[in-house]
Amino acid sequence: MIKKKVLNPVRVRQINGGFSFIPHRFIIDGFLASLDQKELLLYLFLILISDRFGISFYSYDSICSLLQMRIDQYIKARDSLIEKDLIAFDGTLFQVLSLPKKRPDRQKSQGPSPVETLIQQTVKGF
Repeated sequence: MIKKKVLNPVRVRQINGGFSFIPHRFIIDGFLASLDQKELLLYLFLILISDRFGISFYSYDSICSLLQMRIDQYIKARDSLIEKDLIAFDGTLFQVLSLPKKRPDRQKSQGPSPVETLIQQTVKGF
């Protein structure tokens, strides 16, 4: 069994001001593997900019500019995240939602992605 230790005690992460986290279930339950690049980019961005309730209000033009995404790519990614029940959007405000209980659909891939396989192999070692 691997013993965990802090490698650099001066640089331990802390929550100061902002509040963002990604539950471990995001990887283990296949949510990561269910997103394409644009969906993942938008989802992680929304996590990073949201408050402790998951709320943010960046405009689409700011998001597209910061993420270097075309408007059609943004709309497709946003709508897909809504459909996958990962975010809510009322036309102005975004809310990153708690992960749904249902595992995501695996339509996009025929089996686990290379990243998911690597993570599963690593987790099995613990």
